[in-house]
Amino acid sequence: MTTLHEPVVTTTPADLSVWPASTTEPRPGDLAVGGVPLAEVADRFGTPVYVLDENEVRERCRTYRHAFPDTEVLYAAKAFLCRAMVHWTEEEGLGLDVCSAGELELAVTTGFRPERIVLHGNAKSPRDLETALRLGVGRIVIDSPSEIARLAAAVGPDGHQKVMVRVVPGISAGGHEKIRTGTDDQKFGLSIADGYAQHAIARILDQPQLELTGLHCHLGSQITSVKPYLAAVRRVVGLMARLHEQHGLVLPELDLGGGHGIAYRPGEAALDLTALARRVRAELSDACAAAGLPVPRLIIEPGRAIVGPAGIAVYRVLAVKRTGDHTFVAVDGGMSDNPRPALYGVRYAPRLIGRASGEPSAPVTVVGRHCEAGDVLAAEVRLPSDLRPGDLLAVPVAGAYHLSMASGYNLVGRPPVTAVRDGHARLLVRRESLDDIRRRDVGL
Repeated sequence: MTTLHEPVVTTTPADLSVWPASTTEPRPGDLAVGGVPLAEVADRFGTPVYVLDENEVRERCRTYRHAFPDTEVLYAAKAFLCRAMVHWTEEEGLGLDVCSAGELELAVTTGFRPERIVLHGNAKSPRDLETALRLGVGRIVIDSPSEIARLAAAVGPDGHQKVMVRVVPGISAGGHEKIRTGTDDQKFGLSIADGYAQHAIARILDQPQLELTGLHCHLGSQITSVKPYLAAVRRVVGLMARLHEQHGLVLPELDLGGGHGIAYRPGEAALDLTALARRVRAELSDACAAAGLPVPRLIIEPGRAIVGPAGIAVYRVLAVKRTGDHTFVAVDGGMSDNPRPALYGVRYAPRLIGRASGEPSAPVTVVGRHCEAGDVLAAEVRLPSDLRPGDLLAVPVAGAYHLSMASGYNLVGRPPVTAVRDGHARLLVRRESLDDIRRRDVGL
């Protein structure tokens, strides 16, 4: 029997499959995450606002450590980074993968040990390299031949720096052409097929202050099949075998990057981590045995798969407009806090929160406030037909590549980031204010 104190649940488990595990519906239409009603977060911190479930982030870190017990797991900071995220990652036993002096300095000044950080990037600036050497970063991933001489000169004849080489295995994988990085026709890495990778490695071996520890590759993002990773293992181990023949070189590390796909809407596919770990281990062992090589230590770099499903973006409806056969629901954010739909055609599943609706759903397009026709957050999604200004919409799977890709378009200011845990919400990153914007503008 239901008592007055028991919540009435109107949402099915399938509806919440892409939400954090802590998501509940204490009252019809009012979702809570980490024990905190999302409507309460919106009222307290304003909208738009990002909400991160701390326990979800930590649990996803643990899932990786359990699935890959003999693997070095590096959190890919580009997905989302702040001091709290650095702290959570460190406490859960993960390393860090960074791609700029800014990400590196934020991590180290938060207390993260630099020797557990890997710096990569296709065009590292002098400041990136200087900061990495000054702070003692663990490994630097060389992405182009020109970096070899620059890095060797910066290290100096008496210095020492561990490096890896990013190679391109010639494999097409990923959810969109703009996020496929394992093919020979994009800006990252050195091709195995045309010999550029082997040539660069030979040059590194001539630099005694650079210690080559392994090979690095990254196939792309939003990969939901294990097969591309297995193909990458075979091709990179094949290169390792040729290097052993030519130089007597035995490399102790192999970094397979990240790109592990997640579901953004109920029913979408996600990469099976257990299958990935089991099959990659087996493929690596078999390939090395066939080549007569010892098995290198595996490194992986998940980012989106750790923080993406832990985040929610909450917006307030500003206007509802019916134009011909279309209904547009305009919210107080948009492409300045989430450019991914405009860049990649990503689709989300927003929902009304903060009140229950007894009205049937209808197809609407959720749009942002910016002066661009392409400022669309969710096209043709079904939401209650009585949506009105003042309502709140929550977008799940908003933890990765939202704030990290946010812009200053229309000078609206970037949203704050809050964390929820055990019934409490706290501010991690404050809202960017008009005063912040004015202070950067120093001249007339």
